[in-house]
Amino acid sequence: MKVRNAILASGIALAMFGTCGSLASAAEAKCKRPTEFKLAFNQTEAHPQYKAGVEFGKRLLEVTGGCYSIKVYPNETLGTQTAVINNVSDGSVALAWIGGPPLEAMNPDAIVFNLPYMFASYDAQAAIFADESVVGEYKNATVASKRVKVLAGVFAGIRNVYGKKAVRNIADLKGQKIRVQQSDSQVKMIQLMGAVATPMGQGDVYSAMQTGTLDGAENNETVYDALKHDEVGKFYSYTKHLMIPDYLIMSADVLEKMPEADRKALLDLVPEVTKIANEGFKAFVEDSIAKAKAKGATFVTDVDVAAFRNAVAPLVKESINNPVRQKLYDAIQAANAKYPN
Repeated sequence: MKVRNAILASGIALAMFGTCGSLASAAEAKCKRPTEFKLAFNQTEAHPQYKAGVEFGKRLLEVTGGCYSIKVYPNETLGTQTAVINNVSDGSVALAWIGGPPLEAMNPDAIVFNLPYMFASYDAQAAIFADESVVGEYKNATVASKRVKVLAGVFAGIRNVYGKKAVRNIADLKGQKIRVQQSDSQVKMIQLMGAVATPMGQGDVYSAMQTGTLDGAENNETVYDALKHDEVGKFYSYTKHLMIPDYLIMSADVLEKMPEADRKALLDLVPEVTKIANEGFKAFVEDSIAKAKAKGATFVTDVDVAAFRNAVAPLVKESINNPVRQKLYDAIQAANAKYPN
């Protein structure tokens, strides 16, 4: 009976610790209670990236045999994107969804992905971020500089101009006060498009448009609807000037401390999470358009996109100014030729 009990106990122990990967030791015993990773997010629970993060946590818990889970903290609960990046860097927050411009602080070459008219289509952008031969070196640069691992680049919509009047050409935009992100390149972009660039926090845009401090703004359809900008700017004009990705980032220190098998299991989930986020965002856009139209918004499609693209070409040219950026730019052009629309 003693021998049988010993064998049974050994089997239970092997099952418990085996689920945490071949490198997990009995001393760790972490599978009795999952290690919970915090994932910071600056938008609401309705956003597809929030939902993708929740699904990421469920799948991670399953593939690591109950060893690791993820809890998503939306609505800037863990701080602004700048603060969160610092927390991911020092390991106090494990994961975060962040926008494209903040990544430039960790790796200035990220500007390539944030330039106007860089991607010809959703498929071209997705192909670039799925190709490690293109983005692998670029991702590793953030580990070297800030101990931050870029896990994925995901679709975050196409940014267009909206406001109190329809914009079909550069003449229509001339002199309009348009809100832009607080970024030198974004300011220059809007100026080249003919407008007066007005850097401003996103939370102030509604009242500024309402009072006339702003004539309009630029963003994707989901923000246009979610922040009720469709109430104060009834015309959404498809200038299609930006397709800036968002990123899923992780603390390199936290990732490297995971047992090898669990770390691999997490990384193997990233393509699935990316697909969930991308497909969810496309559906989110369609839903936002329908809601804005129901409130009386007009979506203007007959825009002279070529004229706007030509106007901002000098910004693109001056920004592709080193071999790393040139390599990324060339790869993007090849993807654009393969996936033109």
